[in-house]
Amino acid sequence: MQAVNMRRAVFLDRDGVINQAVIRDGKPYPPADATELVVEPGTAEHLRRLKGGGFLLIVVTNQPDIARGTQGAEVCSQIHERLRAELPLDDIFICPHDDRDQCDCRKPLPGLILRASRQYGIDLGGSYLIGDRWRDIDAAAAAGVTAVLIDRGYRERGPSHEPALRVGTLQGAVEWILGAIG
Repeated sequence: MQAVNMRRAVFLDRDGVINQAVIRDGKPYPPADATELVVEPGTAEHLRRLKGGGFLLIVVTNQPDIARGTQGAEVCSQIHERLRAELPLDDIFICPHDDRDQCDCRKPLPGLILRASRQYGIDLGGSYLIGDRWRDIDAAAAAGVTAVLIDRGYRERGPSHEPALRVGTLQGAVEWILGAIG
């Protein structure tokens, strides 16, 4: 049951979930800039369906290339401006750090999710996260959010926590979430 006066959310990873990741050597990377950004086909419609189901839509994304100096913060902001213009997103929370920074916001730690929850009054137990990497799924587990993995077959380790569902597309994740809330 949803907590009184609390809202449900679907947390979304960015690259590989709402926009296409750039794949190199079997691993996903962000687009180089806003002109290279390709929103996954059908994403706007799928997100509108979630909004119609009463969910806040919040992007939670690691962008360590900022800390590494391989992508500027202004480029990341331009990508987010474009996503906000094209998609019905409520907010975007970003971790610009690398693992060596030992912050609490870099997934698999739940800092971004918890910060969004406090800011928006989100019922984590009634919320979902859709991600495409182990870090997303483990962050969802740490925050008490139901995780859905879009399995892109990346060449990297799997999550430490089993997601509630593995799917091949955002559409599959959205249909399952909407079916789960009835």
